[in-house]
Amino acid sequence: MDDERIRERERLQIEQIRELDFEELQVEEVDDLHDSDSDDNHLSSFPFSSHAQASGNLGDDEFIFNPALASLHMYLGEVEDTQNRIAFVDGGTVLKISLFYLEGVVLFPEATLPLRIVQPSFLAAVERALNQANAPSTIGVIRVYREGAQFKYASVGTTAEIRQYRRLGDGSFNIITRGQQRFRLKRRWTDVEGFPCGEVQIVDEDVPLRTPRDAFGKLVPLSKLRDRYPSSRASLSTPLRDLDAQSEANSEESFESALSPSEKRLHYSVVDSIFCNSTSSDDDQVVSTSTIQSSGSNPYSSRSIGCLASSHDDENEEEQSAIGKTPISQKKYQKQNRLASFREHTDLSRFRMTPRAFWPFWAYRMYDSYYLAQRAADLWKQIVAVPNMEAFVNTPDILSFSIASKIPVSESIRQELLELDGVSYRLQREIELLESFDRVRCIHCQTVIARRKDMLVMSNEGPLGAYVNPHGYVHEIMTFYKANDIAIRGRPVKKDSWFPGYAWTIANCATCETQLGWLFTATNKKLKPSSFWAVRGSQVADDMR
Repeated sequence: MDDERIRERERLQIEQIRELDFEELQVEEVDDLHDSDSDDNHLSSFPFSSHAQASGNLGDDEFIFNPALASLHMYLGEVEDTQNRIAFVDGGTVLKISLFYLEGVVLFPEATLPLRIVQPSFLAAVERALNQANAPSTIGVIRVYREGAQFKYASVGTTAEIRQYRRLGDGSFNIITRGQQRFRLKRRWTDVEGFPCGEVQIVDEDVPLRTPRDAFGKLVPLSKLRDRYPSSRASLSTPLRDLDAQSEANSEESFESALSPSEKRLHYSVVDSIFCNSTSSDDDQVVSTSTIQSSGSNPYSSRSIGCLASSHDDENEEEQSAIGKTPISQKKYQKQNRLASFREHTDLSRFRMTPRAFWPFWAYRMYDSYYLAQRAADLWKQIVAVPNMEAFVNTPDILSFSIASKIPVSESIRQELLELDGVSYRLQREIELLESFDRVRCIHCQTVIARRKDMLVMSNEGPLGAYVNPHGYVHEIMTFYKANDIAIRGRPVKKDSWFPGYAWTIANCATCETQLGWLFTATNKKLKPSSFWAVRGSQVADDMR
């Protein structure tokens, strides 16, 4: 029922926006936009990450742009779904597919990429992709970039599945693709029909882990602890929530098994002293769990747990000796009482959160994909908000690609994210970027043209998305409600606008006169926001601090 209401609301919004196309664009209002302080203040009331928040600022006859329209790429016209799509192929598989070299574009898995194919050679490439048997409706997308007077090709790209297409009357294609899997380019050549082809190897993506693989060899397995200390079976029988089955299997090679008998005795005595000495104070106050955890040493190590179990066994033995009328020293009796009180007032389930090796807990979290995913999603919600990443927290690999495809940074940094192997490493880099991202600079003159606080989300895809113009050039743009040191050139144009209800004007850097993007202005004052800036990702510098 909710879906029907949403579709009906979107249909009404589309009809309203189409009605705007019949009204005259107020050119003088657009020209005065950049010189009026009152207009700047008016625009500043729309720095929304979520457009739903804007409803309180609208008048009775005003309505806000629906970001779902931009993600539909309506400017491409009606499209139809493709048939015979291919499922994901296994990592390591080698494919021979058509290649599309795109300047200024980095495609990630799960990201949408619109294409307009006008060149005859690439028309043949699309025809072959739609009909090929080994990888139907699949092409490869590779970033190409300039280095001096030469073009360079990235070594890592992404397969794209053609999901929708439309053949126009002049023979050209409008197609909408979606990123599938990363690949490494092994070799490339030009087909007899004139389009690029390549042999690519699908990347075998790693499985998201909760702790690093190479740490498990140093951990004491829980099964050995249970066998050694039967009395602690109740507190250790519950499997670790934060470790998966693979982690448990990898942990069977324990740290202790690698020690000699003399080294084991030394190891046990040191670890026992960490906890047991902490309970030997004359103060009868019970030691709290929070105090133990905040200390410099790690009293919750595997041997410390064993110390509790061992002490419990010792207590039973002492009680039996007491029954046999064997004298017990007062000091030892007090120590037993402290240990019993500690066990009674301490939640031993907290031990499951602690490492069973010498490394502290925070060291494991640095490579815990699920912890990093939650942290990245929280940062995204705080800084960007749209789209919501919470749904992907339990799939860190998909989350890492989703953030990488939408984070408003330079194309070279995004290519770096694409080439990173390992979910945890990619998430670490994204967290670093989200925390440090503050300013957008021109790649040529380093002029600051926008700031993070001015970011505006105009598409359900997020603050950065790919769009294609009628000539077939694809541009990845990031949107802002306010920009600095940008000069517009020419008059607003409504035709072929990527955002229904808005006209576009070319925008250049005021310092070096390089084209940075476009200014989009509403064709009617009833539509909000009344204007916004679209900056090309290829013209953004790497330094964003």
